[in-house]
Amino acid sequence: MRREKQLAKLKDGSRYDLLVIGGGATGCGVALDAATRGLKVALIEKNDFSEGTSGRSTKLVHGGVRYLEMAIKRLDRVQYNLVRDGLHERGLLLQNARHLANRLALVTPLYKWLDVPYIFAGLKFYDLLAGKLNIGHSRLLSRREALRRFPGLKAEGLKAGVLYYDGQFHDARMALSLALTAGHHGATICNHVAATELLKEGDKICGAQLTDSLNGESWSLHAHGVINATGPFVDGIRLLDNPAAKRIITTSTGIHIALDKRFAPPDTGLMIPETDDGRVLFVLPWEDHALVGTTDEPAELSEHPQPLESEIAYLLRHVGRYFNLRVERSDVKAVWSGLRPLVADPQAADTAHLARDHVIETSPSGLLTIAGGKWTTYRKMAEHTVDHALTTFGLEAPHPACRTEHLPIIGSALYEDDGDRTLMEKHGFAADIAAYLNRTYGDQAAKIAALAEGDYAERLATGHPVIAAEALFAVRHEMAERVIDILARRMPLALLDRAAAHTAAPRVLEIMARELGWDEQRCIIEKEWTEERLTKAL
Repeated sequence: MRREKQLAKLKDGSRYDLLVIGGGATGCGVALDAATRGLKVALIEKNDFSEGTSGRSTKLVHGGVRYLEMAIKRLDRVQYNLVRDGLHERGLLLQNARHLANRLALVTPLYKWLDVPYIFAGLKFYDLLAGKLNIGHSRLLSRREALRRFPGLKAEGLKAGVLYYDGQFHDARMALSLALTAGHHGATICNHVAATELLKEGDKICGAQLTDSLNGESWSLHAHGVINATGPFVDGIRLLDNPAAKRIITTSTGIHIALDKRFAPPDTGLMIPETDDGRVLFVLPWEDHALVGTTDEPAELSEHPQPLESEIAYLLRHVGRYFNLRVERSDVKAVWSGLRPLVADPQAADTAHLARDHVIETSPSGLLTIAGGKWTTYRKMAEHTVDHALTTFGLEAPHPACRTEHLPIIGSALYEDDGDRTLMEKHGFAADIAAYLNRTYGDQAAKIAALAEGDYAERLATGHPVIAAEALFAVRHEMAERVIDILARRMPLALLDRAAAHTAAPRVLEIMARELGWDEQRCIIEKEWTEERLTKAL
């Protein structure tokens, strides 16, 4: 799928049923749901798909263990339903994105005997709520077994452990795959396109003025309904509609750091349910590295939030408390920060409490805003949003009911767990490259292999499985328009190893310049932008 073809469709003067603003988890999910119901849908994203919050998560597909604790302690049915729904959607996501999502064992170490029955009972209840879509049974671990499952764990004072299961996934590629799947079902999708003005007929919204973020060109697009799914930035779109609108979003920031794989076993993560200041800490294996997160600090709205050294020090300090291994600042190979949007329901009598679930709001002029929620429940959020849109905008869909519950996304339908063997035997890939391509592209990996001839089969960075053919594929089929689109989202390199991403950048730039016909000035701009993102903040 090439961006220029999608742009041409956006500019041809057609009227759409729905214009979805926002190319993160929520917006891509909404576009897919609406397209599969037979609606004519346009999806735009100001930057790249999942460039914001949706590409900077902890990479977990979970029901929310902490939400369950709050539900029990406070007898809170809202939190209870949030966990139950999250566990159901976790099971569906693992089924529908089999190449991008997998089950992960997590160990919770227990250093007080009084915590053993409390934590174990809570996690068994967590299993029970998952019902038929449960992905594994929690069990108690002896001190010795806990240390065997997670060898780096600090042994001093350890009493026991609890093993439980959640899902893990590649968030940025998941959002991209949702968008591409929506395109496969007829949606027009385009990244690097911003909504700069909402168009109105009388007092009702009838579309938006769009601007190409890469060259500044503007045009109008008309639609029966506009859906605001811009995550932390929903208030910005709401203010385009009504400058007097009351803000509903509060943001905090959470950072993650990537360490060498020696800090986490390849098949088990660590979950500390409550640090001394009440936060949750994860140490997870991800893409042959160890991922540590997260913090939770108040933050200003920013497209590229800057990780603070104090936050990095916080994570390193707490890892040191639970590990026998010494962790230094120099061990950090990459760090990134993501905004966490918390939403207050504008229709609620008491807006002092911020919702962990999603909120749908329709303004008097017809702007439909979906805010809040989390990655795991993106599909259900999309279903609710499109249901609401059909009623709000008076749309008649060929298929009125949601059709995504058991819909495989691109790459998943014919995915095989042992597909890496075929890639090794047929194309001669090294074992690590074959495994990476299989789990990243699923049944589309053969298309990468077909491009991997000559120099395109080379690794982009020593010690990493990413290859040059991926950059070629990203431009031709995945709408990559900037070098950082590839380094940080089409592949995970920039999230894992900034030095390696710096090494790979010139080769990716060379491939993109040739494919997209960039002149010298555009190459200079791109080089500077890539350097800024890799040096300051993704």
